[in-house]
Amino acid sequence: MPCHQDVVGWATLLSSYRVHGDMEIGKWASDSLIELEPQNPATYVLLSSIYAAKGKWNEVAQLRRVMRDKRVKKEPGYSRIKYKGKVHVFSTDDQSSLILGQIYAELEKLNCKMIEEGYILDMSSVLHDVEESEKIKTLNHHSEKLAIAFGLIFVPPGLPVWVIKNLRVCGDCHNLTKFISKITQREILVRDAVRFHLFKDGTCSSGDFW
Repeated sequence: MPCHQDVVGWATLLSSYRVHGDMEIGKWASDSLIELEPQNPATYVLLSSIYAAKGKWNEVAQLRRVMRDKRVKKEPGYSRIKYKGKVHVFSTDDQSSLILGQIYAELEKLNCKMIEEGYILDMSSVLHDVEESEKIKTLNHHSEKLAIAFGLIFVPPGLPVWVIKNLRVCGDCHNLTKFISKITQREILVRDAVRFHLFKDGTCSSGDFW
């Protein structure tokens, strides 16, 4: 009896081959997902990240054209965290927070410690063919990083830092959060558009598949 994969199955397969960088199977899984959910931007973005990791910028550009022709729009990313009854919302490259300097100082402090532990910035998470300095700036300003830094500053030690992201967490932010959980010995819970992640002691409950 033939097995018909559902959306979750194909998404899991695509995610697994994003980790391993297998272009052929990644394309197969993405084509199947697009057939099932042609208006879901997450599939296009995930396939773009696989192409970007291989430096296939023509394919990335072609995917953008397909999205434009099909009128598939990627929702702007934002993350939110609740503290003392108030919800704080952060967007990518956010400049609105009154404590932005404190947040970036916290991230810079963590970054120095993470590099010592072996953290390497994942440039493949940037889906644009731009200069390396611009890629670093883009990655450093992702909304979940800002929200997590806010939580580490204000949420009392011993309590988990809980962040909600409206989109799928990118590979670099996922890896970075594992390092942060190890360095700070804090539990960090992230609910993104795909699943629930519990970061603790340098690992994630997702097993790095999401």
